[in-house]
Amino acid sequence: MRYQNVCLESFGYTLPDEIVTSAEIEERLRPLYERLRLPEGRLELMTGIRERRFWAPGTLPSAKSIESGERAIAAAGIERGLIGALVHGSVCRDHLEPATACAVHHGLRLSEECAIYDVSNACLGLLNGMLQVANMIELGQIRAGLVVGTESSRPLVETTIEQLNRDTSLTRAQMKLAVASLTIGSGSCAMLLVDKELSQLGNRLTSGVARAYTAHHQLCHNGHDEAIGSGMAPLMDTDSEKLLIEGIAAARRTFDFHLDEASWQRGDVNKTFCHQVGTAHRKLLFEQLELAPAIDFPTVAFLGNMGSVSLPITMALGIEQGWLQRDDRVSLLGIGSGINVVMAGVAWQGMPSEPHKARRNAPSERLSI
Repeated sequence: MRYQNVCLESFGYTLPDEIVTSAEIEERLRPLYERLRLPEGRLELMTGIRERRFWAPGTLPSAKSIESGERAIAAAGIERGLIGALVHGSVCRDHLEPATACAVHHGLRLSEECAIYDVSNACLGLLNGMLQVANMIELGQIRAGLVVGTESSRPLVETTIEQLNRDTSLTRAQMKLAVASLTIGSGSCAMLLVDKELSQLGNRLTSGVARAYTAHHQLCHNGHDEAIGSGMAPLMDTDSEKLLIEGIAAARRTFDFHLDEASWQRGDVNKTFCHQVGTAHRKLLFEQLELAPAIDFPTVAFLGNMGSVSLPITMALGIEQGWLQRDDRVSLLGIGSGINVVMAGVAWQGMPSEPHKARRNAPSERLSI
């Protein structure tokens, strides 16, 4: 997919106020740690994640998606009637039916002519939605589209802690299958894409590629699918080590297609934003892609793995903190369980003119590189 007429105009994001450290999670896992004689600090040491955030109990994804969507619309200064598509792309949703996009569409007061639907693809839903909206703009079907999602980690983390403490038959090896679930953080993000004639910034989406390596779809899965609104109490089973190896291999294969589609050489890539999983994942990814880690903007240490909103929130924070410079060629590197890979290129030109972040408790920290 190559684009001539699509601009990534603005972001809006919202982060929870409640910060939960890895040390606090380990304290809640004290019965397990004592039984298996696990050392304190193990969780942060294995993942590189010091803290993540939780929404208040009972928070519906649509409520936070509306907040983030409002911020993206305000940052772009666009008329709502011009938004011709709304895609809600997070794993978490209010209910199985109707689409969470319905509640978000209503809350944002968008036009009846606006096409709306949910997209679910593990950690890649928002990126898939971005490319779908970009295709609609490039084809001239719409002039602007909004992609938004909200992930809620509290149910998964708390259910995992409860299960780990309750099952006294678990071994150290079996406990490893649950570690990925303890890294998950909450967040919400919206991306507004527009036709270049509407853009005031000219930050052009140049290309996108998607690849599916589904022979490995069993490496990360949960037992049943329920929505947040129904009292979701999920449990995940993740072979983190195998998923790391196969995910990086999938990214390596896809990266060449990404460069070709963007008409770039490896040395043309000035900056990157990646799906945030853990420090070991990031280190190996850049080794295999033969890219310098210094061009990346990481947030995983203080936000955790926020699923489908990890990459877009990280990009929003990077923009906000001046990480991007005019004429930067930016690679968006998305890897999700399944295994699926979505990568996109952005030709950066300028900063948004209005603030787009949540007003309270927004992080200013960034990992040293």
